[in-house]
Amino acid sequence: MNTREKGALYEQAAIDYLQRQGVAILEHNYRNRRGEIDLIGRDGEYTVFFEVKYRRDNAKGYPVEAVDYSKQRKICKVADYYRMVHGIGDFAPVRYDVVAICGSEIVWYQNAFEHIY
Repeated sequence: MNTREKGALYEQAAIDYLQRQGVAILEHNYRNRRGEIDLIGRDGEYTVFFEVKYRRDNAKGYPVEAVDYSKQRKICKVADYYRMVHGIGDFAPVRYDVVAICGSEIVWYQNAFEHIY
């Protein structure tokens, strides 16, 4: 299984997990010229931008640690464009979450980081 196939497998695991938690998935692998967001969903009143990270184990660090400042900034730029295209105003509630998968354990970090301008 190549990296892309593995990523798709774990993104689907994240989708299944989030849907069981009541999240409505709006987009999967949303892309524009600024980059990509793994998942976009609706959790109550929030539009949520999800980054999914997988590690076989934590020998090289926890999955959530891989979402560094640079990655966060890129996600925010893509999210800004998505919000503009879909008419989601500046005062609408949004959140940036990380779904970390380590082995078979899934951990959902809500409000994993703040918006970076």
